[in-house]
Amino acid sequence: MTKIAIITGGSRGLGKDMALAVARKGLDVIITYNTQPEAANEVVAEIESLGQKAAALPINLLKISGIDAFVAALSETLASKYEGRKPDYLVNNAGMGGNIFMSTATEEQFDEFLNVHFKGVYFLTQKLLPLMNDGGGIINISTGTTRFVNPGYSLYASMKGAIEVLTRYIAKEYGIRGIRANVVAPGPIETDFNNAAIRSNPALKERLASLTPLGRVGNADDVGGVVAFLCTDDAKWVNGQRIEVSGGINI
Repeated sequence: MTKIAIITGGSRGLGKDMALAVARKGLDVIITYNTQPEAANEVVAEIESLGQKAAALPINLLKISGIDAFVAALSETLASKYEGRKPDYLVNNAGMGGNIFMSTATEEQFDEFLNVHFKGVYFLTQKLLPLMNDGGGIINISTGTTRFVNPGYSLYASMKGAIEVLTRYIAKEYGIRGIRANVVAPGPIETDFNNAAIRSNPALKERLASLTPLGRVGNADDVGGVVAFLCTDDAKWVNGQRIEVSGGINI
């Protein structure tokens, strides 16, 4: 039976490439989006052109109260479009960026990053795990900046650090169901994330590339294939791991 992967934030950037890479592995896909339904529908069409089923559902992780409504919509979509099959994989990718120094960070900004990158992921995963098949997996997207420090990322990296700890707890608590949990931590990637901070700043891009043995920053398709691998039985013995996909930056 064809397996199903849910990928949050799958309408653009890394999430889009993850969704397409997973579909190429022969999985059906459900993506989420926040503000770009047209882009999400384009991704759905691309996945369907690969011969896999696809759907896009809205969710805004800033509003934790909306998670129950999303779960209800997901259950309805699974019943109507996926023959009532259960999801096998959840990729927690949706996020927000921001270069905010600790000296200027506000409580409002802290709460936004907390909700989107940790609290929302925590409770979305909690709600979805009972709906998932045994033997699947959770893939949480983190960041290279939990290992090396990039000034201005204290909010973002701190929440991602919490996600990395949570991942190990999921692996331990849900291992009895054969559910694996792993972290994929990208390094600098040239996408439109964080207002295309790398793409729109040649000096920053050059500096980051110089820190990487391979001499470049990452592209979206450098990450999607690793996520897709974790959504297959080829990764059946990979559990509780942090896999950094950064080209070896700052080694």
